[in-house]
Amino acid sequence: MSIIDQAGSFNLGDRNVKRLGYGAMQLAGPGVFGPPRDHGAALAVLREAVESGVNHIDTSDFYGPHVTNRIIREALHPYRDDLVIVTKIGARRGADGSWIPAFSREELTQAVHDNLRNLGLDVLDVVNLRIMFDVHGPAEGSIEAPLTVLADLQQQGLVRHVGLSNATSKQIAEGRGVTEIICVQNQYNLAHRADDRLIDELARDGTAYVPFFPLGGFSPLQSSTLSDVAARLDATPMQVALAWLLRRTPNILLIPGTSSAGHLKENLAAAALVLPDEVIDELNQIGNIAA
Repeated sequence: MSIIDQAGSFNLGDRNVKRLGYGAMQLAGPGVFGPPRDHGAALAVLREAVESGVNHIDTSDFYGPHVTNRIIREALHPYRDDLVIVTKIGARRGADGSWIPAFSREELTQAVHDNLRNLGLDVLDVVNLRIMFDVHGPAEGSIEAPLTVLADLQQQGLVRHVGLSNATSKQIAEGRGVTEIICVQNQYNLAHRADDRLIDELARDGTAYVPFFPLGGFSPLQSSTLSDVAARLDATPMQVALAWLLRRTPNILLIPGTSSAGHLKENLAAAALVLPDEVIDELNQIGNIAA
C-alpha cells in the first residue's frame, strides 16, 4: 500500500481515484508558457508520481500551450489502466502568454482534438469547461452554448465525463440541465474559502470538488499561523495545507503540482499527516481573518 492510500479515494464519474493526485501545470515553463527548464526532470516527476500510486493527473493543452500534454504522453504512454487524466478547454494562449477565452464551437472542438492527439488518446476521461467570463475567478454568465458543444463531443464518444472549472453555483445548476457534471474545479484553500457552502452542497450530491492553488497560487499564502503549525508538526506548510483540505470533506480531490521529485514526495506525504482538532480550529481562523 502506498502512502497516499491513507488519504482514501473518491469516485470521479465511473472511475475511483486516489484523493491525492497530481497537477501538471508547473511542468510548463515560467508563467505556464513555453517548455520546461529541465525536460528530463519533468518526465521524472510524472513517472515518480505514478510509481507512488497517483492515478489522477490534471492537465490542459493550453498549458504551454501543448507542452504538458506532450510531456505526459512521453513519460507515461501507454497509460496504466487505472490512470485518469483530466483536462480543460475554454481558453487559449496569446503570443505574449496571456489567457484568452476560447468558447466558440470551432475553438472548443479543436481543443478536444488537440488534447486527444497530444495525449495519445482515443477518448478523454474527463474534460472540464474552464469558464472565462473573468480570468481571475468565477463570474456569472450563461454557459449553455459552450457546454452544449462539449456535450455534443461527449455524444460522439470523444469525451467520457464533463466537469466545470471557475464556476458559480448558478452555472453548475445550468450545466446540469445540459449534461451530467461530475466535478467542479475552483480555487480554494485555507485563506480563500468563498466556496465553503458550494463544497458542502456538492458533497451531499456525491460530486467531486477539486481545489487548485492550495497555497495561494501565483501569490503564495503568507501566514504565521500556518508556518507555526507546520513547525510544531515537523511538516511543511504545503503538507499542512493539503492535510487540512483532505480533512475538510471526503469529496475533495487534490492535485498539487510541482516540477520537483523531492517536493512531490513531500506533497504526497501529506496523506499521512494527522491534524488534531485543536490544530484544525487554529487553521480555520486563517480563513476567518482573510474574509
